[in-house]
Amino acid sequence: MNSFTSRLNSLFAFTLSVMAALTFLCFLSTFFNDHIRPVDIKVGKVTALNQVVLWDKIIERGEESLLDYHSANTKYYFWDYGNGLRGHENVTLTLSWNVIPNAGTLPKVTGAGSERIVFPDQYTSGRF
Repeated sequence: MNSFTSRLNSLFAFTLSVMAALTFLCFLSTFFNDHIRPVDIKVGKVTALNQVVLWDKIIERGEESLLDYHSANTKYYFWDYGNGLRGHENVTLTLSWNVIPNAGTLPKVTGAGSERIVFPDQYTSGRF
């Protein structure tokens, strides 16, 4: 006859095995997903200011995923210190994001759309 602790150990080991199998099935359910989504990126008037503003946002499950950055505060600045972007005719904006799964790999999803902009030949100093 098995003791109480022996039965409890068997139940615990079985529960861990079932949880490991469910975690692996959760991983398999997202591993073969296509990680490219169509996006629509639009650029307004490009001013002669030598900086590009980058944002990031964490969107939790159930939260509105439509992003509107017209009145958002800047979090990161990207400066053109060497004037390497000045007069550049092929600057392409793309969008990519990570989806944090319950289990498995951390996929980087890349948007299928992009927007090409031309930088001005001369920069202005100061802010608008």
